[in-house]
Amino acid sequence: MKKNRLGKSDIMISELTLGCMSLGTDVNKAKEIIDVALDYGINHLDTADLYDFGKNEELIGEAVKNKRDQIVLTTKVGNHFDKEKKTWFWDPSKKYIEQAVKDSLKRLQTDYIDFYMLHGGTIDDPIHETIDAFEELKKAGHIRAYGISSIRPNVIREYIEHSSIDGVMTQYSLLDRRPEETTLDLLHSNEVSVLARGPLAKGMLSNDAGKVIERKGNEGFLDYSYTELLEVQQGISHLMQHKLSQNTLALKYVQKHPAIATAVFGASRVAQIKENVEHQDTEQLTTAEYNKLKQLTKANVYTSHR
Repeated sequence: MKKNRLGKSDIMISELTLGCMSLGTDVNKAKEIIDVALDYGINHLDTADLYDFGKNEELIGEAVKNKRDQIVLTTKVGNHFDKEKKTWFWDPSKKYIEQAVKDSLKRLQTDYIDFYMLHGGTIDDPIHETIDAFEELKKAGHIRAYGISSIRPNVIREYIEHSSIDGVMTQYSLLDRRPEETTLDLLHSNEVSVLARGPLAKGMLSNDAGKVIERKGNEGFLDYSYTELLEVQQGISHLMQHKLSQNTLALKYVQKHPAIATAVFGASRVAQIKENVEHQDTEQLTTAEYNKLKQLTKANVYTSHR
């Protein structure tokens, strides 16, 4: 599988990333899913300390402890949680980040994190303090690179201007094209990679799109009504005429922009890995196909956090 450089770092990540939040709690099942992903060339795993209040990191730590050198490992920080009470609050302070990274390293059974992200963020955060924390962790060798997970253009701009982030994880799909309006070109021009999460739009752009829309789309999605979601799905099916699976089409759409280093998908079954790697070795979408998909969907815009 093709690998792309993460920002200005020396980290190379596969163009598909396994998002680990949906792996469940069975370590043997998780190992199987991760092993299949590795066999297909996926080298990047994404988790967060908040997922299952630390248990997801523990699961991954156990699953990859004998193959750490094969994996680029990403986790996130910023949600100060109590695993016993199952509560959390937002805390991007330097003090919390310095403690949280130690806890994550222990749960992940590793002595370094490849890519460490702030798990959210607002314009009112002590941003310079947060940046200082990440820079010191990087200098100490606890992390190789850092970035943020955010859909907020105003926050993203602050980090571009004041930090040495190498990547931004943001929601991006055919049904959520907001990053095209404000952030993709900006990040690309500053050599900051984009990790596109939600490329299948909760399954509404997957091979089972029709069924998923029937089940989940009654109240619409972003600025799409239920009827519009069905129209988009039908238009996509007609456009490709089975040339590619809908999963592949959705992934290749987000991969088309040069800012995108990887598309992040979740999986709870081995079959979902196979669905998403199918046809990844085929050519990218043509310009005509790409533009037609844009005509079928909306050029959404951010209405806040501008």
